[in-house]
Amino acid sequence: MSSSPALTCRDVVKAYRQGPEAVQVLQGVNLTVAAAERVAIIGASGSGKSTLLNILGGLDTPDSGEVTVAGKMLSTLSADARGKLRNQALGFVYQFHHLLPEFTALENVAMPLVIGKMSPAQAQQKARAMLANVGLKERVGHKPSELSGGERQRVAIARALVTEPACVLMDEPTGNLDTHTAADIQTLMQTLNTRIGISFIVVTHDLELASQMDRTLTLHEGTLVESQPATTDASGV
Repeated sequence: MSSSPALTCRDVVKAYRQGPEAVQVLQGVNLTVAAAERVAIIGASGSGKSTLLNILGGLDTPDSGEVTVAGKMLSTLSADARGKLRNQALGFVYQFHHLLPEFTALENVAMPLVIGKMSPAQAQQKARAMLANVGLKERVGHKPSELSGGERQRVAIARALVTEPACVLMDEPTGNLDTHTAADIQTLMQTLNTRIGISFIVVTHDLELASQMDRTLTLHEGTLVESQPATTDASGV
């Protein structure tokens, strides 16, 4: 396992225009996520959690500051190189699974590998193994409409992990699940983190999920501060 951080950001600032005014969302965010570390980010609705996650994933650009993923500074990369880094070094899981409805679970999970130029046969072999890791060995040929909500989210997690990225970014991964299924997903994340050694950054308002992470940070007034999930008000998305 690498001793280098999976992801870092330094002095990240982001504002959006609302008419003539600039609304400051992030005001100098700093974060270092170690290899295999699990970090939860909580905060009030509108505090900028999803904005931060998009910047960490290279889907949005900060006004200033720097994000480094797997040792590479995003600002130094071309658009094509950033896309390749996202494909190889990052995984993404959202509240809604965003699976392609016309493809099977196996085909959905293999997709990032095929996009990364792996042969279809090898991609499906790796995808099949990852689906077995998330407990869906018998569901590889099913399309999303034939799967339960928890199964669809497991497929989404398998898709995020199949490239063996340095870090997986999760935005409310249990927000659309019932309590029992959410608990199953929490257990799955812990198991895969231990087994594979991938880092997780989880944006959530689920304090139970946050309590299972190695660290919990609160995004408050544009900066990240260490927090205790059991006593922090994190209502909102």
